Amino acid sequence: MKKNIKEKCGLFGIYNVDGAAELMYYGLHALQHRGQEGCGMVTTDGRKMHIIKGEGLIVENFDEKKIHSLTGRSGIGHVMAGKDDGAEVSEIQPFIFKHQFSDFAIAHNGSVVNFSEIREKLERSGHLFHSYADAELFAQLIIENLHGDFTAALVTALRQMEGGFSFLVMTPDKIYAVRDKHGLRPLSLGRINGGYVLASETCAFDIIGASFERDLIPGEILILSADGCQSLKYSNFSHRYLCAMEFAYFARPDSNLEELNVHTFRRASGKALAVEHPAPGDIVVGVPDSSISAAMGYAEATGLPYEIGLIKNRYIARTFIQPSRKIREKTVKLKLSSIASVVRGKRVVLVDDSIVRGTTCRRIVALLKEAGAVEVHVRIATPQITHPCFYGVDFTTYEEIIGAFNSKEQIRQAIGADSLEYLSLERFYQACGRSELCTACFTGKYPTNIYQALKEANKIRK
Repeated sequence: MKKNIKEKCGLFGIYNVDGAAELMYYGLHALQHRGQEGCGMVTTDGRKMHIIKGEGLIVENFDEKKIHSLTGRSGIGHVMAGKDDGAEVSEIQPFIFKHQFSDFAIAHNGSVVNFSEIREKLERSGHLFHSYADAELFAQLIIENLHGDFTAALVTALRQMEGGFSFLVMTPDKIYAVRDKHGLRPLSLGRINGGYVLASETCAFDIIGASFERDLIPGEILILSADGCQSLKYSNFSHRYLCAMEFAYFARPDSNLEELNVHTFRRASGKALAVEHPAPGDIVVGVPDSSISAAMGYAEATGLPYEIGLIKNRYIARTFIQPSRKIREKTVKLKLSSIASVVRGKRVVLVDDSIVRGTTCRRIVALLKEAGAVEVHVRIATPQITHPCFYGVDFTTYEEIIGAFNSKEQIRQAIGADSLEYLSLERFYQACGRSELCTACFTGKYPTNIYQALKEANKIRK
């Protein structure tokens, strides 16, 4: 059986800092957009580990009393995104493993594509699993190779895994931070009060007043210990295939990914979209929140006024990460409302970051027309998504992707727009000013072996 955790998560780690649990709470809060189904924190005082985790949001699981119970100067934390049927306690991270050589805690972001092959091999050798999480797979691989030297066991385990992932592993006196050799998943290092912090996005550093040091290099292991910060490479293969959707959708606009500010990129992509695909509009409207920057860029390039034509209900989770279609359909209706006085009688250029299933875009076009917009011209600030993701994003089969089997004109008709255009791949690369990205969801060119027949990919997860 395949695992079915299907979306990017968020990681935060802190080493040798007073008030570690409180700082970790705020850091994870800044990463809450990366997952709302479950969360957890584990700390160590150098001898014993203390853990609290549960379903839902950070604010729903932690109060002052619980935070104070997480003693110690080091810790790792995790926010988890949805599955088809919601979060299960067995899947919520971090996990703690007790071993004769060393207890350790572990949390991950991303996906190991040869998960099934490794798990089957480990089960044949006697390992028992309690979840379908990549973090447990990595932990069992470490245990399989642990004969006294923890670092050596970790390196041996990493060399057996393929995919896009980042991991935090904590022993009583060390934190190991890992980034996959393809650079698909982000992970950054910062400094605060003489200690270290680690996070999936740099916005988590800003909220606690930490300073950014650098991004982890693809294929790198950072070891934080009493000796300072040591760097190892578990693979000499190293590329910067950072996920394109990190820039376009997932990351917060105030985060920097490999030295590029997310808002700056999105604004540039909006400008490029305007040059490539101008529209006969009166106003430009962005879909909150991830498309606002692109919409501003589009408006700036065309000279059309940017208007707030859609309002987001801040108490509704992001639809892209909702765990089932039924819930997603209901959430789209709850999360956004249109401002009739702004759009009535206008030709609206609607800028969005992507179209995956078409659910959200179809409903937004209908909202604007119900509010009196005479035309809605949809402009997408990424290329057309045509292929599933194998690295942790929540479109894992062709059947979920409207662009997999439908032409641009068919998609336009399905969403009810008056016109539809996508940013070209060439312009997308130009907007981010780099030559390497993972654009497999646009092109079908995957940076790794996917270990399964492409057309049947991931169907067992459903």
